[in-house]
Amino acid sequence: MPSTLLVFKKSVAKDLRRIPKKDVRRILRRIDALCVDPRGEGCLKLSDQEKYRVRQGVYRIIYEIRDLQLIIQIIKVAHRSSVY
Repeated sequence: MPSTLLVFKKSVAKDLRRIPKKDVRRILRRIDALCVDPRGEGCLKLSDQEKYRVRQGVYRIIYEIRDLQLIIQIIKVAHRSSVY
């Protein structure tokens, strides 16, 4: 089975700098798990958009899945109160 490519928007690095390191480790593990199953447990499709979100503690990871190219693009990582 071909592997899925993980792509980050440039702004995600800035998002991660604002988050405590212990939470960043958990978030990155959760993002790695998306490569195995992008529509796994806890994944919700955002209404009126082709984007998905997954929770990691109080943080939300917003991403887009391109099935034909086997690409997952991480769009935003932020606290649940300010992500949308």
